[in-house]
Amino acid sequence: MKTKLTGFALFLMTLGAVVYYPQIMAKNIPVNPPLSHHIIASQNPKIDVVFVLDTTGSMSGLIQTAKEKIWSIATTMASAQPTPEIRIGLVAYRDRGDQYVTKVIDLSDDLDSVYAALMDFEAGGGGDSPESVNKALYDAVHHMSWSEGEQAYQVVFLVGDAPPHMDYNEVRYPEIVASALEKGIVINTIQCGEIPSTVGPWTQIASLGAGSFFQVEQAGGAVAFTTPFDDEIAKLSAMLDDTRLYYGSEEEKARMLKKVAATDKMELHASVATRARRGVFNAAAGGRTNLLGENELVDAVASGTIALDELAPEDLPEALKPMAPAEQQAFVAQLANERADLKRQIQKLSGDRDDYIAVKVDEAGGMKDSLDQLLYEAVKEQAAKAGFKYENGPAY
Repeated sequence: MKTKLTGFALFLMTLGAVVYYPQIMAKNIPVNPPLSHHIIASQNPKIDVVFVLDTTGSMSGLIQTAKEKIWSIATTMASAQPTPEIRIGLVAYRDRGDQYVTKVIDLSDDLDSVYAALMDFEAGGGGDSPESVNKALYDAVHHMSWSEGEQAYQVVFLVGDAPPHMDYNEVRYPEIVASALEKGIVINTIQCGEIPSTVGPWTQIASLGAGSFFQVEQAGGAVAFTTPFDDEIAKLSAMLDDTRLYYGSEEEKARMLKKVAATDKMELHASVATRARRGVFNAAAGGRTNLLGENELVDAVASGTIALDELAPEDLPEALKPMAPAEQQAFVAQLANERADLKRQIQKLSGDRDDYIAVKVDEAGGMKDSLDQLLYEAVKEQAAKAGFKYENGPAY
């Protein structure tokens, strides 16, 4: 086991904070272009989280740790009762004159594709102290397909180390935050490092946005664990991915092939620990949508949503087209059994992993003073007032 104190204190538990910190009820360049930027209505409890991340040169440590920790964050978010639908969006920002000013990844429940985009983020640019914070916040508030509903929580986490440019001819943060409040979006700010000129605007943005201001050292301070169970969980997770079959029109199948490509990218480039964390998330109830995507045939047949003999031959997955009808039925049934067994194995190992980490946390004195735990406890109470229960603490 390795214990890493990494530069992602804020990112790990502030994203956990989304789950536990809904103070307000909810009332551009995407990974896959969204169908629209119109508000999406849902009857299910939903958590929408947008991270507005400074990606200038000084933020390299945080960006790297974000790539390692996003699946633990998603697991923490999904641990609520009732189980929420989790959607994540990203706004990367730098400044005028850099390679880009902002990059927008729209809110999506396809976390694989969001993660694939996050993997491409690298620190660079910057140089002067102020950055294009106003433009980044504007994009987060106005260029995301935010949800609405009785149990919909919208939260922005602004993460960076430098203040906004106030000398640009653009909409400034007081007006942007007012628009966020009208939409039911809470804005929290996390300052990395100790640049004095950042404290004032970061504090004001959080205050105006009904959120909280946090300050951490430049390298952060969250706790990340790797465990002896990670390698096996990662292998089982890859096998679980292989049970997916997609049906429908050529356009529908092509869209899911992009999701599969995002998974393949992660398998090639992500660490074993990251792949294990994703496996834990996908095997849990909250990870179902990310695992399956749309038009997944094995689940559709098992749930009675569709029957194989209802599909036109051209709508079948490629793997089934050469098979006789009886062979198709047997193949899909076999995959369903394999999927159920793989999930059971991952969930068992996930429990063992949790027990292992609990021992390490206890050996470290409980980490009661860590940012992770303090933030969790603070927001847990407030989330309970909105009807969500969280009992398991932060995921690592």
